[in-house]
Amino acid sequence: MNIGEVSAHTGLPVKTIRYYEDIDLIKPLRDDNGYRRFRDQDIHKLKFLGRARALGFTIEDCRTLLALYEDETRASSDVKRVARDHLAQIDAKIDDLKGMRETLSHLVDACAGDDRPDCPILKDLGGKP
Repeated sequence: MNIGEVSAHTGLPVKTIRYYEDIDLIKPLRDDNGYRRFRDQDIHKLKFLGRARALGFTIEDCRTLLALYEDETRASSDVKRVARDHLAQIDAKIDDLKGMRETLSHLVDACAGDDRPDCPILKDLGGKP
């Protein structure tokens, strides 16, 4: 398969596929004319990477997870550690978003939203009490 077909098959943009090749996450074969020739294993890796990235794993986490996936002697505890660490990061982001939501909700409630220029939202953003 050529890169356009692989893109359509995996749902990943061509640019992303090239990037994954540039950083050695995938290594498609090259024909004599220099064109990439993707194998089933390359497509499987790209789908794996697409799913992992959709779950928010970093590129380095993806590299680790791919290595674990390909290592038949891996310990599932190693995989769980990577996923658990990522889950902790997601939970921290959720807590941050909840705090942001609470603050913004309070500011929206405090704003009269009328024709007067006084606005607690702008005061807060400007650092004024």
